[in-house]
Amino acid sequence: MGDPDEQLLARVAQGDPAAVRALVARKLPRLLSLAGRMLGDDREAEDVAQEAFLRIWKQAPRWRPGAARFDTWLHRVALNLCYDRLRRRRELAFADPPDRADEGPAPDRGLEALDTGRRVAAALQALPERQREAVVLCHYQELGNIEAAAVMGVSVEALESLLGRGRRALRAALADLKAT
Repeated sequence: MGDPDEQLLARVAQGDPAAVRALVARKLPRLLSLAGRMLGDDREAEDVAQEAFLRIWKQAPRWRPGAARFDTWLHRVALNLCYDRLRRRRELAFADPPDRADEGPAPDRGLEALDTGRRVAAALQALPERQREAVVLCHYQELGNIEAAAVMGVSVEALESLLGRGRRALRAALADLKAT
């Protein structure tokens, strides 16, 4: 099976504005989702998506079909950008955490769902990076094991091991949610 993005990428390489808009419409939601789950910050996720698209536009004229699927390459680029940001976070020391406005729903609605979502997000952020990457690619990005393993540069068996450990850690961290 050929790469479903091959023709669109060729049009992007030729500078076709409609192709650029189509590619952004097709890929932006998944990039934002991936980066958002890896980083836990929507603003940083937008920056990662923007940088990934800049790399697409720079790389498009040199893209060689057949070497790798475009989606696999794009996921790897986005993950690398996320890891760069995560490394920078560890290098920065903040005296005080930044102030953030509460962007959640009104206090009288959805508190339980909001709390559950935050707990799941926190549990996901607490996973080791490679386990989080495996869980995000397979469960949130809906990649198959073979494609996720290719994105991560590991064997399918290694991916499945990372997934198993990540799932067990999430179940343990969120065990009390089943009772409610």
